[in-house]
Amino acid sequence: MIIDAHHHFWNYDPAAYGWIGDDMRTLRRDFLPRDLEREIRGAGIDGVVSVQARQSLEETEWLLGLARRHDFIQGVVGWVPLAADGVDDVLATLAREPKLKAVRHVLQGEPDEYMRGDGFNRGVAKLRAHGLAYDLLIYERQLPAAIEFVDRHPGQSFVVDHAAKPRIKAGEVEPWRSRLVDLARRPNVYCKLSGMVTEADFAAWTEPSLSPYFEGALAAFGPRRLMFGSDWPVCEAACPYGRWKRIVERFAAGLSADERRRLMGGTAIEAYKLY
Repeated sequence: MIIDAHHHFWNYDPAAYGWIGDDMRTLRRDFLPRDLEREIRGAGIDGVVSVQARQSLEETEWLLGLARRHDFIQGVVGWVPLAADGVDDVLATLAREPKLKAVRHVLQGEPDEYMRGDGFNRGVAKLRAHGLAYDLLIYERQLPAAIEFVDRHPGQSFVVDHAAKPRIKAGEVEPWRSRLVDLARRPNVYCKLSGMVTEADFAAWTEPSLSPYFEGALAAFGPRRLMFGSDWPVCEAACPYGRWKRIVERFAAGLSADERRRLMGGTAIEAYKLY
């Protein structure tokens, strides 16, 4: 079973997706299940995990509706107002949806203090009772704060998006690599091999330029806690869907057959309780 553990859908609206700059102008259109289904069929992907792109309950409910209508959508990482007083009722309602597997907040857009906030941490502490993971979307500079945050929730499952966004365009490996190793000492944390090409120079990246970051993530988490993700359609600004899958497969070629199965699907199935 091959799982794409990270992608997005959207009905494009320039006000809602202001982060899509001129260097990503090809993304200024709708990306919907029919578009992704063509990509995954061509690439030999069996299922996907759909991840929120806007911080609204409306989008979470929309993604869950898509998942009900499309069997290849195996899980949803939604957004809920974790720091709000009424989060208990929101979680109780949404957790009835079998395909809601995790939630995330766009922490990369927040100061480190947000991760230390009592309200936010109270919300995160409620996820485990509903069997939900938490996706960590951070920049590499936020890893120290993220480690402190994770340590407040030792029983909670976490998934690091995009290998914590190392500074690939600048060619910097440290201190990202050492900090990722430190985070990976927590056995309740998984990591996605996704989003790398869009942290690189869109036009000038090469497979060798990505190699230190693949190797750093593998050294930190090992193949049993790494998972493949496309970050489609964002990846399309720098790399077509099928090419990214082939790059990850070439990177994993030196692993055992069981380790490759984990990386390409088994880890995502475990982390998100897909089956």
